[in-house]
Amino acid sequence: MARTTPVRKAWRSLTWLLIIIAGLTAINGGSTLFSNGSWAPKLALDLQGGTEIILSPQVANGAAAPTADQLQQAVAIIRQRINSSGVSEAEINTQGNQNIVVDIPGKPDKATLSRIESSAKLEFRAVLVGGAAATSSTGGSASPSPSASPTEALQSTPSTKPTNGSDAAWITPALQQKFTDFTCSTANLGKANVADPKVPLITCDTNNQNKYILGPVEVSGETIADATNSLVSNSQGASTGQWGVNIVFNAKGSAEFGAVTTRLFSETGVKNQFAIVLDGRIISAPTTNTVITNGKPQITGSFTQVSSKTLADQLKFGALPIGFKVQSREVIAATLGASQLQSGLIAGAIGLLLVFIYSLFQYRLLGLVTVASLIVAAALTYLVIAIMSWRNGFRLSLAGVAGLIVAIGFTADSFIVYFERIRDELREGRALESAVEAGWKRALRTVFAAKGVNLLSAVVLFVLAIGNVKGFALTLGVTTVIDVLVVVLFTHPILQLLATTRFFSSGNPLSGLDPTALGAVYRGRAQFRTPGGGNKGLASKGVGASREAVLRQTIAERKAAEIASKATPKSGSAKEKKS
Repeated sequence: MARTTPVRKAWRSLTWLLIIIAGLTAINGGSTLFSNGSWAPKLALDLQGGTEIILSPQVANGAAAPTADQLQQAVAIIRQRINSSGVSEAEINTQGNQNIVVDIPGKPDKATLSRIESSAKLEFRAVLVGGAAATSSTGGSASPSPSASPTEALQSTPSTKPTNGSDAAWITPALQQKFTDFTCSTANLGKANVADPKVPLITCDTNNQNKYILGPVEVSGETIADATNSLVSNSQGASTGQWGVNIVFNAKGSAEFGAVTTRLFSETGVKNQFAIVLDGRIISAPTTNTVITNGKPQITGSFTQVSSKTLADQLKFGALPIGFKVQSREVIAATLGASQLQSGLIAGAIGLLLVFIYSLFQYRLLGLVTVASLIVAAALTYLVIAIMSWRNGFRLSLAGVAGLIVAIGFTADSFIVYFERIRDELREGRALESAVEAGWKRALRTVFAAKGVNLLSAVVLFVLAIGNVKGFALTLGVTTVIDVLVVVLFTHPILQLLATTRFFSSGNPLSGLDPTALGAVYRGRAQFRTPGGGNKGLASKGVGASREAVLRQTIAERKAAEIASKATPKSGSAKEKKS
């Protein structure tokens, strides 16, 4: 016998659900085997502990100490860098208006440490004197992992006033002598990133193979509006397989960079080069083969995907207003610990058990559909959170656990709305299969409206909040989406299949869908069947059910009933007219 359309749709939906679960499981398994993923979600600072890094400001000799505003700006930039890959639940604060304390859950990787410890102060300077010839063109060549390195600032006064950043008048005899004596391997590491931007600079590339004399800063990294990493394409649009960093300047930076490349394009030799200086070290010294006026240069070279992403994040979220050095790095214990996590999980288990008991009490064996739906929702949520921990740096805090517990009640609401709609249809005299389809159409609108409000609340919280509240909002939003997915792809299809079984379709009292127990005396809109005589118990039960049906009428149905009662003549008056 061919399957009916609802049955075919039910099996199709369940198949898609199995595909989704299998896909999430494969992704999680692959991340565990071939990457740094894990089957267990990563925990936040309050539950697992982590690493504490204390950064102390680094200023030039005689310079004033950093202000409170500069420290707060640095805190905001570091927080953006760490959270650029997800909700990591990191804590960044100032310490005594002098240092910055960064607490990171677990053991941070090299890329995360680089985001924190590197100030990412980007400068563009013209090359006055260079060592080896340049090996790249505009767009540059860069080292795989730019980091803080030695520089030396020179305060010699030129004999004549230079007219631009490429003027040879910058090179005084004292500057030339210092350049001759300068050795990259023995340069002072403590002077990194504090050189005066208004004077020439002697520094080296990241491999310590070439040293340069650079002119003053002509374009500052503060004028960068955006920075992304991507695979580099050639002139035909085909990918070269190399990673690069794409920079977008704002209006000021575009004008300044266009003026620099316009001047350097007419120069020859090393003066045709400009240096991209990151934290005092040259990451690229490309030649100027074209004038770039659109403010969109690209840094290319021996980047990996991770190192290009790290540099792009550093540039995108801005250079720190001051340089920092790592004062200390140590492991810290969890602020709450495993006992609080255990208490939260126990609370969630108790709530889940109460929902199970209520469902079985209220809906008999139909409540098993609620139990199965919650189990499927829990499995999907677990897999999604585990993948988010691997891919987006998500950390599960106690607030996030609270969001998951709250989601149990929200998820159960969807099933209750659906079941009650089916019961309403059975009270109207429909068969179970018809009641399931009609109830689904009515319940789906209510479910979407309720979940839309929940999702909107989660989005607003996520955008406006910080810290643990952000984690709560994220888990609430994820579970809301999963709730809708489970109702559509599991709960409704299961009921479509159960409606075809003899046990449920016959209205067995244990099914929770017994039409008699529900008071199915409704014959049509605003028309009710009055229970007949015979058994007083059945009659009284029918009257009670009829009253319940009347109470469940909508305003429109009540008005229709009143009109129908007025339009229908009473039997006594009919007899009088007949006589």
